Order: sequence, then structure tokens, then C-alpha cells
Amino acid sequence: MYKIRAILDVDEDVIRTIVFNENLSLEKLHFDIAKAFGFDGSEMASFYKSDDEWNQGLEIPLFNMAEAGEELSMTSCVTKDILERQNDKLIYVYDFLQMWTFYIELIDSSAEEVSDTKIILNVGKMPKDAPDRVFESDKIMNEFDNENHDLFNDFEDLDNLDLDNY
Repeated sequence: MYKIRAILDVDEDVIRTIVFNENLSLEKLHFDIAKAFGFDGSEMASFYKSDDEWNQGLEIPLFNMAEAGEELSMTSCVTKDILERQNDKLIYVYDFLQMWTFYIELIDSSAEEVSDTKIILNVGKMPKDAPDRVFESDKIMNEFDNENHDLFNDFEDLDNLDLDNY
């Protein structure tokens, strides 16, 4: 039996603790987590391996969209092979348009078998809207939007360039 804690990345506490068999595929875990938070599981999603500081690592997508031979997907991954030790972490992103982000941590494991996936702790209500995300690339692109900031002013007069000296 595996016990994970799933925490939604929002200001208010929205937490689910879920127990399931360690041989569960990541695809089934995806559907179980989505259902635990009130989603139907119909949107694209990915798990990302994570370190102790929640830095995003290797992506495990819902569907294999890579080249032939790179068949990593939720269907091909078993939970016990991804979450091998207590405190191992994953980041789960559901619905890439809304970017619902969850922090998943293996908090306990045992030899005990459970018949079905169960939610054993349910804290907080899901917000109606996903939180706004600011991505690092958005900050960088905002620098180019400033009309007074011309990075290319050296190229205004191309007729006077002496190209023979290059």
C-alpha cells in the first residue's frame, strides 16, 4: 500500500491524502488524483519527477508524444518504480491551459494490500478558478515590450555599413 499526500498549489490549503496499491500505473493515479480534486480527468496532464526542493525534473506525460523508442508515458510507468522511497516527490500538472499544479509526496508505504484507491483525508475546497501563473519567460518578454527600450537601434541605417571589412 502506498499513501501519498497531494497538495494543490494555491494560497488556501487544499490537500488530499490517497492510499492505493504500489503496482498502480501512473495513468490510473492521474485519474484518481483528478477525481479526488473534482476533475473528470479528460484534460492533458503530466507528472514531473522532483527533488526535495520541488525542482521540476523528468516529465512523464499522459500520452507518449516522443520519437520512436522513447516510450515514457503514464501508461508505461508503475508507481512503485517512480516513487521508490518515502518522501519521494512528484509535481503533477493537470490541464495545461489552466495549469492546476499539485505537489505529490509519498508519505508512507507498507506490504498491506488495499482493494481500491481511497481518499483518507480531504482538507479544503477547490477554488473555482485556477491561480494565475507568471512564467519566467513572460518576465523576459515584457522587457521587449517597452517602446523606449530599443535593442536594435544600431541597425537603423544599413546603407552605410561597410560590409567589405567583415
